[in-house]
Amino acid sequence: VGKGAQLYDLGYRYHGSIHVINNFIRTGWLWDQVRAKGGAYGAFCGFGKQSGVFTFISYRDPNLANTLATYDATANFLRTAAIDEGELTKNIIGAIREIDSYQLPDAKGWSSLARYLVGESDADRQRMRDEVLGTTPEHFRQFADVLAAAAGQARVVVMGSGEALAAANGQLPTPLTLTRVL
Repeated sequence: VGKGAQLYDLGYRYHGSIHVINNFIRTGWLWDQVRAKGGAYGAFCGFGKQSGVFTFISYRDPNLANTLATYDATANFLRTAAIDEGELTKNIIGAIREIDSYQLPDAKGWSSLARYLVGESDADRQRMRDEVLGTTPEHFRQFADVLAAAAGQARVVVMGSGEALAAANGQLPTPLTLTRVL
């Protein structure tokens, strides 16, 4: 079950805090709501810096309608979540772990090539790290406004049976359109 939207079209400007916010959403909210309570095998969120697309994704998800509702409720979750110093630090560490994870030589070469091709300099990466380290709870609140605006215009893609889609459509306020049954 995937849902995504182009955030740059909504006026969002990339800021390194999005890495911390993604870590917070993925390891807390989505894990609890979609994985633990909803029964999906996994749930993720991500942001493409070059494309501006923010996505929510779950897999082997038996609760399509509830998962979509959880995705839409993420903005409210970010507005109301208690983000103390310990929670913030934990998620900053998680974001840095992903940004600067250990790589073998072949992966380092691939990453270097990819950064070169998109024009990302060492100075850009350092600015991103500084923004990650400077993330505050206010960044979470500001990003909640962007997600709220994106919820209504996001696109949904579901890979699954026609029966699962039909069952979910009985629960959704706006039915999903079936374009192809796999």
